[in-house]
Amino acid sequence: MSYDFSHFGCKVFNDRVMRDKLSKSTYQSLRRSIDEGEPLEPAVAEVVASAMKDWAVEQGATHFTHWFQPMTTFTAGKHDSFITPTREGRGVLEFSGKELIVGEPDASSFPSGGLRNTFEARGYTSWDCTSPAFVREGTLYIPTAFYAYTGEALDTKTPLLRSNEAVSRQALRVLRAFGNTSATRVNPTVGAEQEYFLIDREKYEQRLDLKLCGRTLFGARPPKGQEMEDHYCGRIRLRVRQFMRDLDEALWELGVPAKTEHNEAAPAQHELAPVFGAVNVSCDHNQLTMEVMREIAKKNGLACLLHEKPFEGVNGSGKHNNWSLSTNDGQNLLDPGKTPYENMQFLVFLSAVIAAVDNYADLLRMSAANAGNDFRLGGHEAPPGIISIYLGEQLTDVLDHIAHGDVVDQTPSCVLETGVATLPKLPKDGSDRNRTSPFAFTGNKFEFRMVGASASVAISSYILNTIVADSLREIADRLENCADFDAEIQKIVQETVRDHGRIIFNGNNYTAEWVEEAEKRGLPNLQNTVDAITAMTAPKNIALMERQGVMSGAECHSRYEIMLENYCKIINIEAATMCEMARRQILPACVEFASQNARAYTELKAAGIQNADIRALAAEISDGITKAGAITGKLEKALEQASGIGNMLENARYHRDEIRPQMAELRAVCDRMEQLVSAQVWPIPTYADLLYRV
Repeated sequence: MSYDFSHFGCKVFNDRVMRDKLSKSTYQSLRRSIDEGEPLEPAVAEVVASAMKDWAVEQGATHFTHWFQPMTTFTAGKHDSFITPTREGRGVLEFSGKELIVGEPDASSFPSGGLRNTFEARGYTSWDCTSPAFVREGTLYIPTAFYAYTGEALDTKTPLLRSNEAVSRQALRVLRAFGNTSATRVNPTVGAEQEYFLIDREKYEQRLDLKLCGRTLFGARPPKGQEMEDHYCGRIRLRVRQFMRDLDEALWELGVPAKTEHNEAAPAQHELAPVFGAVNVSCDHNQLTMEVMREIAKKNGLACLLHEKPFEGVNGSGKHNNWSLSTNDGQNLLDPGKTPYENMQFLVFLSAVIAAVDNYADLLRMSAANAGNDFRLGGHEAPPGIISIYLGEQLTDVLDHIAHGDVVDQTPSCVLETGVATLPKLPKDGSDRNRTSPFAFTGNKFEFRMVGASASVAISSYILNTIVADSLREIADRLENCADFDAEIQKIVQETVRDHGRIIFNGNNYTAEWVEEAEKRGLPNLQNTVDAITAMTAPKNIALMERQGVMSGAECHSRYEIMLENYCKIINIEAATMCEMARRQILPACVEFASQNARAYTELKAAGIQNADIRALAAEISDGITKAGAITGKLEKALEQASGIGNMLENARYHRDEIRPQMAELRAVCDRMEQLVSAQVWPIPTYADLLYRV
């Protein structure tokens, strides 16, 4: 059955619907608010609210919600019906401009990092008109920002919107210096590729670790993992194909431009890539994508895993943040064109990015830090914890020549010869792709590959926006006050290569040699989340956030506290889950198998058959039971001790240095038991069950 592509965006209050439902003057006023950031007039809000309600009811909506993104990586919203009872006992549908613009959820029930006391409950949601409303499951979803009674941001969207303004403001200053008077706004764009695993729902329900933690805390490696590289971009299984089709259709109705889908490297792993778009909308779309993925998977008898490392021994899942800058008059500011050596505007913006990433590598690394990503980064599947930039040989050569005042080779890109007469000659790109680089230039954008699969892409996006805005500020100051424009540009590029060239690395980021080289260059190597989080409160980084108007010092400290607390909670839940699974599932199974083994040995001995292998197996199982029980008890005591550590940084370090190693120790023992205990007795689905029986 063919799909009706006219349904794309049918559940979205998009530009087409606004043109149809609003008067010309109301539409133009709303568009100015969306495009130019002008305040929305109350009278206009009333008209828009009425039209939005009527349209939503036509789509089957009975409720509305202010949809916001608290600092939990999930989304939230309370649902109110449109119905208002009349004196006559009837119900009328009402939705006012005030209800559209402002909501009031309970702020004390969400993480605030000390911004709010528990007894201070008032918080507000404010309509973000730059991201379109949509109808889902009978409810009108209105994208909103979330902030405290005192004005501080309690979400990921508010800093993102502020950073959009900051980078646009500074980029326009640079463009004006180049004589561009037509652009009135610069918009960051993002395309967020999403990796995920799909496993059988029934088997998922049998694994407490997957249900509570999103990853397997136990599991021996299967006989076959991803060694054959036969899953990547291979044939998509019929059951998965149906999931992908249902997912596409659900996302398309919501206006999410899902484009590319394929099998990823690990068995049962897949990827979805959308068409890039304005960063704010793309971030909302990615949150929506993750939610819809889980729902569609469940409807198809599957479970969608978005953890960064759900299975030990095979690749984990990331989220590639493809970031660029575009003007509202049609320019991609990171597109080098056909001759990047002549495109000085491109080189200036490129210089701004290079300087930004070098100056604030710690902050960029922090934006990809979470407890799950610690298992993934640096594992020959994702970049290491060292931030570097890949530019490719051609672009690096251009910068080096300019820096040294040499003549640049202006030979245009050549064609790619295949050696097969029937195959067409292909234009050769200016550089290869480097999948090991955390921050790679890919032709007209940068791909930040560090972000974890479960994370909100808004965080890495507002960090990128902010650090680049600050670099552009410095460049704009120079260009606006220079005597010789061309000479100043030359100096900017030269100084960028001289002062920040250390951040450029075009080689293999996975090698031990690069770690040594990065240390010589003075690049930070923040190998775990606890170390990376400290960047949020570094004085230079707080000064940056305040200078660009993205976050106050208090808001920076709140995020630092929330990240530490979240890290502790995740590991605490995982450790407690391990203890429960060990006590109530794995150890009883081992005891049962040991009993079976003992009975078999006794029966064989009575029959006159002596078997040393059975005796050796019994000894190893008995030893494993003893070790697993002892480690479980030790882990339980460690959890009790952790509950008494009041300082959050000390608590996080204790979880990292004491609890996680004990978890690894318990896992090693139990995974060995899995290899010894019969399949009929082992209480939970194995990796072979989970990865290959989909």
